[in-house]
Amino acid sequence: MTRLTINTVLKTLLKTMRPAFLVLTLACVFLGFCTAFATGVSIDSLLFILVLVGALCAHISVNMLNEYHDFHSGLDFKTQRTPFSGGSGALPSHPRIATIVLWFGLLTLLMTTAIGIYFIINMGSVIGTTILPIGMVGLIIIITYTKWLNRMPLLCLFAPGVGFGLLMVVGTHIVLTSAYSSLVWLVSLIPFLLINNLLLLNQYPDMQADASVGRKTFPLVFGVKRSNIVYAIFMIAAYALIGLYVLVAVLPVISLIALVPLPLSIFALTGVIKHQANIGNFPQHLAANVAATIITPFLLGLSILIS
Repeated sequence: MTRLTINTVLKTLLKTMRPAFLVLTLACVFLGFCTAFATGVSIDSLLFILVLVGALCAHISVNMLNEYHDFHSGLDFKTQRTPFSGGSGALPSHPRIATIVLWFGLLTLLMTTAIGIYFIINMGSVIGTTILPIGMVGLIIIITYTKWLNRMPLLCLFAPGVGFGLLMVVGTHIVLTSAYSSLVWLVSLIPFLLINNLLLLNQYPDMQADASVGRKTFPLVFGVKRSNIVYAIFMIAAYALIGLYVLVAVLPVISLIALVPLPLSIFALTGVIKHQANIGNFPQHLAANVAATIITPFLLGLSILIS
């Protein structure tokens, strides 16, 4: 294998990891870290590193397995690719690397599983049994998302928020504190709602291609107008929860800074109402949706950390 071929393989593998999207994982882990830090416990740096590596591996795994399955189903050749949807487009240009992408996706899944088993074994029976169902649900989402969950519109709608917003945030908190917390469950509902919206909007440009390979995403089954309503409900609920939590003193007043990205979500909503399924031709609205989804949990965690 020549040097050029090695470079091609490495670049293709990196593209299928979708590194720009891994920032979402950092934001979710950061939020879980901040709620853990707020309890006053001493954070074990090794545990935190393992949590971060496990979360990143989980995200990389679902990205690479999704890229592999989309290539083999032929979806990669039909999508209207945008910077935020439609996959990386790496494998159609280098089809011989598909098997390597599959193996890397399975390897990162194995690494996530190994880290989860380490937590279960070393954290005591009570906390270990709490981490087990969180890990199992996460693995099921990773394995089934592309081939099966995308054919079930409601599960497809909620799976991203469950995987990142709930499991990743709550799992980080539990591992770092070895304790339960109502705070982290309440706070995790905010990224849960926003991340559902993130994937929902990104499915609009892919509707025609998704239908051709048998997918049944929420916009395909229920239509764009109803999907817009769901987006609006999730958006309002997410930011209303921030205000409510501050009002009832679940969160400090400074947490209102997490409302700053609200105009970005509103901009995304107005864009999709105006352009409907053609939103892919106006990526600035998709970009605003992505930015709001990442910035909001980061600001929320930062406010908890400061307070």
